[in-house]
Amino acid sequence: MSVIIRKATLNDLPLLLEFEQGIIVSERPFDPTIKDGGIYYYDINELITSPNSEVFVAESNGDIIASGYAEIKTDRHYLKHVYQGYLGFMFVSETHRGKGLNKMIIDTLLEWCKARNIYEIRLDVYEDNAPAIKAYEKAGFKKHMINMRLDIENLDLE
Repeated sequence: MSVIIRKATLNDLPLLLEFEQGIIVSERPFDPTIKDGGIYYYDINELITSPNSEVFVAESNGDIIASGYAEIKTDRHYLKHVYQGYLGFMFVSETHRGKGLNKMIIDTLLEWCKARNIYEIRLDVYEDNAPAIKAYEKAGFKKHMINMRLDIENLDLE
């Protein structure tokens, strides 16, 4: 299988919107706070056109089979770095999983960040999403902080 990694264009938007829905479907079981019905996580159009972000896709035989983005964000004032590269929209079509495409996308995103002198890279992943965590660890990421939540609507606080 021959794969190229390229920058996404607005012509790719219809398929990328389908990828986004695939991500939402796969993440709903991990997050009871996601609204029911049709939702969107990203402004993919903005991510493609902004000078502070880039969306990359993996393409094989003219078909887009994976995606991911990097966005340069101002980080918290008390950290050693001023900016971070935030990665998201990591998706590999079901029939192409396990072929190293996520790593290829991540490597390209990291190169994009490094070319902009951004060396602190972050992403979010659900704690129970073991396959995603494994893929990110394989790419060199380490667990850093745990985000905790508590729904107190029906909790007796007395």
